Amino acid sequence: MTTKMMGERVPRVEDDRLVTGKGRYSDDLVPGALETAVLRSPHAHARIVSIDVEAVLDVHGVHAVYTYEDLPGPMADPLPLLIPHPALTHGRTQYALAKDEVNYVGEAIAFVVADNRYIAEDALEHIEVEYDFLPPVVGIPAARAAQELVHEDVPGNRAATMHQSFGDADAAIRDATHTLSLDFTIERSASMPLEGRGTVARWDEDLKRLSVWTSTQTSTGVRAAVASKLGLDLGQVDVITPDVGGGFGVKIMHPWPEELLVPLAARSLKRPVKFTEDRREHFISAAHERGQEQHVDVGFDDDGRITGLSVHFWHDNGAYTPYGLIVPIITSTQLLGPYKPPNYSVTFESLYTNTVIVTPYRGAGRPQGVYAMERTMDAIAAHLGKDRVQVREANFIQPEDFPYAQGDLLFQDGRPLIYDSGNYPELMDKAKALIDWSDFEAYREEARAAGRKVGIGIACYVEGTGVGPYEGGHVHIETSGKVKVSTGLTSQGQGHETAFAQIVADELGVPFADIEVVTGDTRRSPYSVGTFASRAAVMSGSAIALAARNARQKALRIAAQALEADVDDLEISEGIVRVKGVPQSEIALGTLAVLSNPLRYAFDEASRAATQFIVGDPLQPPVGEDDEPGLEGKDYYSPMRCTFASGIHAVIVETDPETAEITILRYAVVHDCGTLINPKIVEGQIHGGVAQGVGGALYEKMAYDEHGQLQNASFMDFLMPYVTEVPDGIEVDHLETPSPLNPLGLKGAGEAGVIPTSAVFASAIEDAEGFPITAMPISPSELHALRLTHEHDRARDQDTIERSNS
Repeated sequence: MTTKMMGERVPRVEDDRLVTGKGRYSDDLVPGALETAVLRSPHAHARIVSIDVEAVLDVHGVHAVYTYEDLPGPMADPLPLLIPHPALTHGRTQYALAKDEVNYVGEAIAFVVADNRYIAEDALEHIEVEYDFLPPVVGIPAARAAQELVHEDVPGNRAATMHQSFGDADAAIRDATHTLSLDFTIERSASMPLEGRGTVARWDEDLKRLSVWTSTQTSTGVRAAVASKLGLDLGQVDVITPDVGGGFGVKIMHPWPEELLVPLAARSLKRPVKFTEDRREHFISAAHERGQEQHVDVGFDDDGRITGLSVHFWHDNGAYTPYGLIVPIITSTQLLGPYKPPNYSVTFESLYTNTVIVTPYRGAGRPQGVYAMERTMDAIAAHLGKDRVQVREANFIQPEDFPYAQGDLLFQDGRPLIYDSGNYPELMDKAKALIDWSDFEAYREEARAAGRKVGIGIACYVEGTGVGPYEGGHVHIETSGKVKVSTGLTSQGQGHETAFAQIVADELGVPFADIEVVTGDTRRSPYSVGTFASRAAVMSGSAIALAARNARQKALRIAAQALEADVDDLEISEGIVRVKGVPQSEIALGTLAVLSNPLRYAFDEASRAATQFIVGDPLQPPVGEDDEPGLEGKDYYSPMRCTFASGIHAVIVETDPETAEITILRYAVVHDCGTLINPKIVEGQIHGGVAQGVGGALYEKMAYDEHGQLQNASFMDFLMPYVTEVPDGIEVDHLETPSPLNPLGLKGAGEAGVIPTSAVFASAIEDAEGFPITAMPISPSELHALRLTHEHDRARDQDTIERSNS
């Protein structure tokens, strides 16, 4: 029998190629292509009075220079607002090249095409731009105050104000036994993939066909944008995603300006053209995320059970809103996590600032929501003097509650927010055991006796995964017996080639080694959505499973005719169809692939083997009614709603009493992503997510000054954790509560590692220090300043007590 592959820790088949330097990224493609450079605004807010490019055309090796005035037809329109929403009353998007005004440092103004990047960059210095400076709006307080406006036609700098609620939160808080008012802040950060953005395009004048290779998370989205903006039919554009050196959300934009400008130049010049982003460009022109200020009012009883929760938060969406309100909507709806308050109210304001645009970054609003909710849980426990775990357990949704609707909340797709499955009490039991929660106080006393300061933190999360609307899968069995699998969803290192092959191996009964997976190629899969929101396994995995089942059914039907057997008496193992109990009666899938094609020429061994099975009814056509030649299956999966993964992180930290440096001693994760395709890949996703989360909690912050200038736009100044700062030996345990919503019981796993990290580190640091931590990320210098403030306040309070006693 074929070995069961689902659930096995199969080594990733793509890794050998990638780690030995055989990967093929956008910058490796189309040798001899012309190269480009972009003139980017050095100012956060200014009107463009004039642009003079005459001197550029005299630079030897320059082939073209584009400004807004050179953009034809739809290229001169604003870039798409990808996801409109009724609450987005003042959505704004930028132009491919700035028209009249620049609204952040890094906005594209001019585009130069030259023999190579060096000439193109030198040519930028010959462009003269005259600006009329405008006051920049930087940071949420300035945006909220609205003394200056980012867009003169957007009152109050408010792109949107949105409110959702169920029950009566205000009344419940007013009548509660205990109440708290809390304020939290999360600063901006960014994903920083190893490979920046990159696009290559080639125009075939004879075929009138455009080929585009781009480092993207949504090849079909880029294809649609390019075709629309360049006035081409969709069938004239092929977009192929090569190897991608990380995405994390920053490459979900479709399109970035360069993904339109490069094809425009390639068609105009009739030469291949390439854009490869440098690191500073990525800092100042690619997407950021996370920045929010949050106010929480909560009412609760003596057990810590929440009776009412009211949240108001302000979201910094940067200078434009190309991705709509996805990030703050996710914060507002997924903030509740595994808890079930009977009364909830949430309002957010999405604000414009003269800074880089915000699009989803791994976690996409969930880290902010989890931070608000988990910090609130810790505050309730501290107020009541209770164990933090007990307070959480008092508020958990119970296993018997599923499917569970979070009141009347609507998710980002406008559908009701309904959790499909889960077991949060069991997750907590596993997490407590994994981190040795019950034994920590004894460990703390030992550390204190040695002059050390340690703390423990815990944070829970629920993550909406596998969002629609659809993905497709295609499974083709070759005459060699090899199986070719394709899906339009793209890959950026998630292990799709391995996981999807495991699914097909089980569904078809073929050897894992005989399966090849291709992703992100519109020539193979013209209809797709993209890779984001932990959706790959759920969406494409399900579609591929359904496609494989279709191919299996056809194979068994053809085999039944060839072997003169009943379909129900057949089985497939190791790529061979056999009659159960009759081992000598068998036929290879490759041979069936020949029989499925009426031509049946003897080109190979499978063709020759098929001759003994060529029988048929002369009264029937070679290809049956409602059938197709070839042995393949195709299907699409479109879910009724998304799945919900969940998990708990716990960490033990040590804070240095003198330097305030924060050292991670232990880190534990319990995760439930439904049925596991490959536990090793899931654990890799968790480890990578935790590493990014460590950066977001302790190091990474986009530091803008009041002029809108990014002060740390290089890796010399923007701190990222090295391997020495990431926990060694992250402890991982799994729980599998299969989703009832898809054929394999899958939930997503890609973002789980990063979602609760700011919350769990704040919890642990607060536990070590004994005073509230309300802003993340937190550096040693910031922790030291908080210590001084706390000591000053404590001394003042003590002095007040002594004065009153005297």
